[in-house]
Amino acid sequence: MANVIIYTSNTCPYCISAKNYLDEKGIDYIEKNIQTDPSARKELMDMGYMGVPVLIINGEEVVGFDQAKIDELLSK
Repeated sequence: MANVIIYTSNTCPYCISAKNYLDEKGIDYIEKNIQTDPSARKELMDMGYMGVPVLIINGEEVVGFDQAKIDELLSK
């Protein structure tokens, strides 16, 4: 089972698409909302990112809703 963390914000349509996609595939994930969780925002900035979504799948980062990359990492 994949270890998935997704950094999101309340107004990000790509975040919603990414979460819906993971839900459809039955993938459990931890959501970290950078608008409501200051520590999540700091984590994301410390990784060098200013935008969302950012997914961490088994330790590998995916910037944006890159369905092909998400599928590739989930299949490992």
